[in-house]
Amino acid sequence: MGLPFWFTKLLVRTGIAKFTPRAKRLTDGGTAFLRHYSDRVLAAPLDELLDPAFVPDSCGPDVIDLNPSALRSESGISLGRFTADRRGTPPPHGLPVIRDAIADRYKRLDCRTVNPETEVLVTHGTTGAFAAALDAFVNPGDRVVMFDPSSPLFALGAKSRQATVRWVPTWTEDGRCRYPAAAFEKAMRGAKMLILSAPMNPTGASIADEDLDHLAWIAAAYNVLIFADESFSRFKFGTSGKAFGTLAGAEKRILTAGSMSQEFGLGALRVGWLAGPRHLVRACGLMQNLNAPFVPAVCQQAAARALAEPDAEFRAQRDRLKEKCDYTVDRLRAMGLEPDRPAGGLFVWVPVAGLGLDGRTFAERLFREERVQVGPGIAFGPSGTGHVRVGFAADDGRLREGLTRMAAFIDRVRDPAIQVLTVTVEAALPEEPKEATTEQLAEDAKPVFSRV
Repeated sequence: MGLPFWFTKLLVRTGIAKFTPRAKRLTDGGTAFLRHYSDRVLAAPLDELLDPAFVPDSCGPDVIDLNPSALRSESGISLGRFTADRRGTPPPHGLPVIRDAIADRYKRLDCRTVNPETEVLVTHGTTGAFAAALDAFVNPGDRVVMFDPSSPLFALGAKSRQATVRWVPTWTEDGRCRYPAAAFEKAMRGAKMLILSAPMNPTGASIADEDLDHLAWIAAAYNVLIFADESFSRFKFGTSGKAFGTLAGAEKRILTAGSMSQEFGLGALRVGWLAGPRHLVRACGLMQNLNAPFVPAVCQQAAARALAEPDAEFRAQRDRLKEKCDYTVDRLRAMGLEPDRPAGGLFVWVPVAGLGLDGRTFAERLFREERVQVGPGIAFGPSGTGHVRVGFAADDGRLREGLTRMAAFIDRVRDPAIQVLTVTVEAALPEEPKEATTEQLAEDAKPVFSRV
């Protein structure tokens, strides 16, 4: 007979639950991690989720599967299928080939040892990784700490779980993300999870090594889990600094996430991952099995191949992005704006309040009048009201054209008479068509997005 859930919660709160067989099975022996588990994990149908009759593992090529869940035989509608499809459903935690590739990546780049069998979970992108972590550890009313500004994904995900978001103010100083230590420590008291990214999205600022040590030390002191999004971690233009997963004192409480979207430009694959202590990854895996299991095998295979590409090719791409970043910042400053120069990432955080516009109005008008899209700052946190996010990862020509259109828009904002003069001249044009000259025909042949 099962225990009432309130009694289970009482056993967990008093520490008695860690001696029960269910707790040992739930945590795979790591009962010290039980206090981090959310109500969803504690209430999950554990016996069924761990029973291969309910959640079968994948069959190897030497197994004849007479229990398929979908059509696998060749037919008129299935010809040309991928080899991965013919092998059936992939393992719930991911194919061994990609889990090995992720572990090798951490070893190669961060000198970090990760067990691919128990400490890696393949997810549906970074969004899937974050969702699994929230479902595994955050209950309604729990406090989640994040820096202001941060990716909209973080706040939206926490609020959808009815968590309380505690914002820590930040500012950028020579590409470094700074924060008031006292405000951070106050926010961490009684919190359940700290959410980080590096470089920061949207500012592109990096957290200095000594500040990372401070973050890890405070998290350990207040027993707070850390979710670290490393999707942009390799887009650092200076020294790389410490990796989240190698912080002293954080090895038992940190989950790092990555994806194929940002670094590799393979967003259509929708492949991401979580890496961390196996007792934490286990809880995330249980939640993923309930909500969004089985990342498509063919996508995992493509991701594994991309992860194995030589690092030298990426370094050349990063150098090129640094040039585009410098170009974008210089162009924005020539418009009279004052963005901080990012230390990495794919974005520039641009203050626009000096134009008499908030970020939302600036973005909406720029899109409506010039067909150029930027990110309204309000989506990234309370401090973003007077900012917009400008990305520089677009193709060279479109980046130049987009900034040119933005400059024209800003000129009109500063001097509305420019727009009035344009309208007056256009209204005065004769209605009768004239024969087009050679120069006019050449002008009409140019792409509609070009002002050159």
